[in-house]
Amino acid sequence: MTLSAESIRGLYTAIVTPLKEDKSVDIASLRKLVRFQLDNRASGIVPIGGTGEYAALSRSERKTVVEVCVEAAEGRPVIPGVVSPGYQDAVEAGKDFAAAGASAVMTVTPYYATGTQDAIRSYFKQYRQDVDLPVLLYQIPYRTNVSVTAETIAGMAEDNSIIGMKYSSYDVPEFIKTVKAAGSEIAILSGEESLFATHVALGARGGVLASATIYPRVWVDVFEMASKGKLTEALALQAPVNDVVKTIFLETNPGPLKKYMELAGMPVGSVRLPLQDPTQATLAKLQAVVKQAKLVNLA
Repeated sequence: MTLSAESIRGLYTAIVTPLKEDKSVDIASLRKLVRFQLDNRASGIVPIGGTGEYAALSRSERKTVVEVCVEAAEGRPVIPGVVSPGYQDAVEAGKDFAAAGASAVMTVTPYYATGTQDAIRSYFKQYRQDVDLPVLLYQIPYRTNVSVTAETIAGMAEDNSIIGMKYSSYDVPEFIKTVKAAGSEIAILSGEESLFATHVALGARGGVLASATIYPRVWVDVFEMASKGKLTEALALQAPVNDVVKTIFLETNPGPLKKYMELAGMPVGSVRLPLQDPTQATLAKLQAVVKQAKLVNLA
């Protein structure tokens, strides 16, 4: 299925890419992970992005992962991340994902060779023309050192370049400006667990969250409560996973997340270089929080 801004709502899980002991992609575990998300009321799947180790996978592996996700999702939205720094590589990835049956792509702002706001707007306008899929902007300035302003995002919506965006930033005032500038035209999705409920209460139509890989039901419940304007209640629902979220991001995602999943009884293998398994200090904290989570029946 393809997506429109109006059809995007709820939790879209940024899933890990399961790996076997030899570090090849574990197709069987990937299928199982996708079904787990959808059985627990996730609205869709976001494979291959940062959480899915995009940079560590080959082009053919990325396409295979998307094909498997599309098959396992059985018609539910699959929105693979595109985090290539160069335009042509990003276009090739988008075309591969379109051929694999993706519903849309979530494309990061160009980085390393950065451009002006006008250049970024032109980048996405051309990208949408070259890739036959709806596009969501992926804004994550603490990884890319690139921020797209609310005005530019409104312009991109006017160009029909994007149908939505993942907003991964702790800048709440800029988030509010973005919602006011473009929230009626595109689907703005939160990318920050700690601000998810707040973002939804302020106008986000959902979120793309990494920790939902293991706890989708928690975040679906938080979303439904926050979307009713009940922020205090939503934050209370989120409270049991706050320590989990804090701990799985102590080191570069998804290393700690994958180890946490193993400890929680959902093994998905390790990570590929340049990432490594968590340090002993982080491992000890992961072991502590997984015990706490089991006490409140999250797993």
